[in-house]
Amino acid sequence: MASIKELVEEIAKALVDIPEEVKVREVEGEQTTVLELRVAPSDLGKVIGKQGRTARSIRTLLGAAGMKLNRRFSLEILE
Repeated sequence: MASIKELVEEIAKALVDIPEEVKVREVEGEQTTVLELRVAPSDLGKVIGKQGRTARSIRTLLGAAGMKLNRRFSLEILE
């Protein structure tokens, strides 16, 4: 089974112009796993989307996956 980290990585790579710049770091907490997403500065708008819609959609997927895995996931898009 693919990890949640790989899922976020694949989604981000599909959205950006420079996929090799996509980096996802997993930070495990007690209750929540934070996924830190870094992309090329020119691709930042693509992963955030208009009015944050794309980022919100990725977070919705993480929420659904988290319910199944009994874990909370949080996405942070770093500049």
